[in-house]
Amino acid sequence: MISRNCFFFLSGWILLSQTGYAQEHTSWATTQRSAEGLLRRIAGKQISNFIIEPLSADAGKDAFELESRKNKIVLRGNNGLAIASAFNYYLNEYCHYQITWNGENVDFYPDERLPAIPEKVHKATSYDYRYYLNYCTFNYSMSWWDWPRWEKEIDWMALHGINMPLAITGEEYTWYTVYKQMGFTDEELGAFFSGPAYFAWSWMGNLDGWGGPLPLSWMQSHAELQKKIVARERELGMTPVLPAFTGHVPASFKKHFPNAQCKQTNWKNGFADTYILDAADPLFSELGKKFLEAQTHLYGTDHLYSSDTFNENEPPSDDPEALAGLSRKIYEGMRDADPQAVWVMQGWLFYSDRNFWKAPQIKALLDAVPNDHMILLDLAAEIEPIWKRTEAFYGKPWIWNMLHNFGGNISMFGRMDEVAAGPVNAAHDPGAGKMKGIGLTMEGIEQNPVLYELMMAHTWQDGVIDPDKWLVSYITARYGHPDKSAIKAWQILRETVYNGKELRDGAESIITGRPTFSPSTTWTKTRLNYDPNALLPAWDLFMDVSISCRHHDGFQYDLADLTRQVLANYAGTLQEKWSRAYREKDVQGFTELSNRFVELIEDMDELLGTRKDFLLGTWLSEARRWGTTPEQKDLYERNARDLITLWGDVHSPLHEYSCRQWSGLLNDFYAKRWQKFFTLLLENMDAGSHPDLDDFEKRISEWEWRWVNSHNKEFPTQASGKTLAVADRLYSKYRKIIGKDMYKPH
Repeated sequence: MISRNCFFFLSGWILLSQTGYAQEHTSWATTQRSAEGLLRRIAGKQISNFIIEPLSADAGKDAFELESRKNKIVLRGNNGLAIASAFNYYLNEYCHYQITWNGENVDFYPDERLPAIPEKVHKATSYDYRYYLNYCTFNYSMSWWDWPRWEKEIDWMALHGINMPLAITGEEYTWYTVYKQMGFTDEELGAFFSGPAYFAWSWMGNLDGWGGPLPLSWMQSHAELQKKIVARERELGMTPVLPAFTGHVPASFKKHFPNAQCKQTNWKNGFADTYILDAADPLFSELGKKFLEAQTHLYGTDHLYSSDTFNENEPPSDDPEALAGLSRKIYEGMRDADPQAVWVMQGWLFYSDRNFWKAPQIKALLDAVPNDHMILLDLAAEIEPIWKRTEAFYGKPWIWNMLHNFGGNISMFGRMDEVAAGPVNAAHDPGAGKMKGIGLTMEGIEQNPVLYELMMAHTWQDGVIDPDKWLVSYITARYGHPDKSAIKAWQILRETVYNGKELRDGAESIITGRPTFSPSTTWTKTRLNYDPNALLPAWDLFMDVSISCRHHDGFQYDLADLTRQVLANYAGTLQEKWSRAYREKDVQGFTELSNRFVELIEDMDELLGTRKDFLLGTWLSEARRWGTTPEQKDLYERNARDLITLWGDVHSPLHEYSCRQWSGLLNDFYAKRWQKFFTLLLENMDAGSHPDLDDFEKRISEWEWRWVNSHNKEFPTQASGKTLAVADRLYSKYRKIIGKDMYKPH
């Protein structure tokens, strides 16, 4: 048993029953200080024109008020995030300002008189929980974040009323302390801990050690970072969801515990087997308890714990009774450490493996845990609501979430109408059971800000959102005023890229696919949910938007993104053309068209280089910054390069899953890869032979692996050039050509 292996905590450690950080214990002084800090970071010296006052919760729900008083703005809330939400409401509705990941329109002047509020505004939320983040977000977007970046994100959460963020930063250090106390060596743990870009899949039990070995300096620095993250979230009135034991143990676990019941399993994505401790083994609940005790000592607790034991891995049995026993043991491991423990479960397994998880299996898994000690996340409710086929999760409280983005891919896409109506329709559905909240569970952020602003607009209103009216408000805050051309353009975007239809997620461009004659590849799915020709009038209208709008940061991001999307779509047309020229043995035509294809990639690279949002150099430099030695810097850069290209090793079946249309990556990786393909085809055309595509696949994957492992080139970390000027040039260069021969959707 673990208790016999010298696993003792220091006597000074305080158990969770004594260290709860529940938001109801946050003092008003702390709330006020935290809210003032947020306002100061955004409003600067204008903070003196805001008054912060307390407000009682509205029937137990978060609430805020705002009104004018003697040329000042009064913000009231029952906690910090309610006050921040009042501030955000004021920014949007009265100042016509907006804060998003991609484009910020906030322009306070020190002596400016703030817009008055005609009459008091009172808002209360209908939702107990507003959840945020997915395990995958911590890697596809957050792998290299430091405290200043986290501080901005926590501000964004508060401004949007989020009160239930997932908080798994620093988990590796918790496990390090646990396993070291149990007698595991650094060598054994080095084979277990993944590199920094792969923590999500390590903690979900999918892989061991990939991208490592993980330096102790990383673990220690991120333990300190996690302390700052959860402290700030709690100060603002949020309730962080911390991780719990999933059953995933090191391969060396059997060496230390020969009688342990471990199951060998495989994720089937090119990685070695991992080991899952059977929940029926007494070690499971003991280890789960030890982990939570160690974690509570480090980071405190709010009694919410995330655990997903079968992420894209099939359980050992489909017997409902056996599944109930597994679930019961997992919960008991939490409960033994924290009698107030609430298990927060991502519902992805019910979506990704519906052939296994049928009604009897799901019901058994959930029924084994008391209803008031479990919360279900309907992880992709805007795509396929699981609550509808599980009798609303058989009585458990649950949260309606928008997933939207997979892999952090760059593509204009979304289900705007479903997001505008889905949460409210579910909340008022008699069969919705205990729907308690809404949330965002995307795999990657920092893209398509309109979808996330729309989704979080539900926090402070009860009815279905009218997308047409809401878009006018969104445009006004984003561009400074409701420009007619912009409104017409966004109506087109709503009917094209944001109509959702039957696609799960946004289409990729063939540009980011491994070179091929096919219109798509395994992870590069290019089928669109709209006729690409229908997007062109929106591009035209964006070029007509008034000068006053064109100087706003949000507009320039949108213009760059729309231009990128039009050109990314057009790549499919060029591929069809050069493929035809190759089949017809038209050397001159093939040469011209393949050159145009590469030139298109280079033009996109130049455009995206004008925006900080689309820079490969930022991703790589932020990774290297965490290293304390040259070797560590190279390790982190390899992690960063690998995740967004091959994902795994040279034989990885996941290559391009997390592809990015980023400046630097387009020219240095995708364009070069296509040039190698075109050189091969020209050589074969000249020789009158057929290319060995299998051999090319092997050689190009080896070239990709060399690229992943290289670290001798620096990429820009600052935007260069003018977005408007480059977009204007590309519009003049491509608009008539694209309008004449744009392909039809596949």
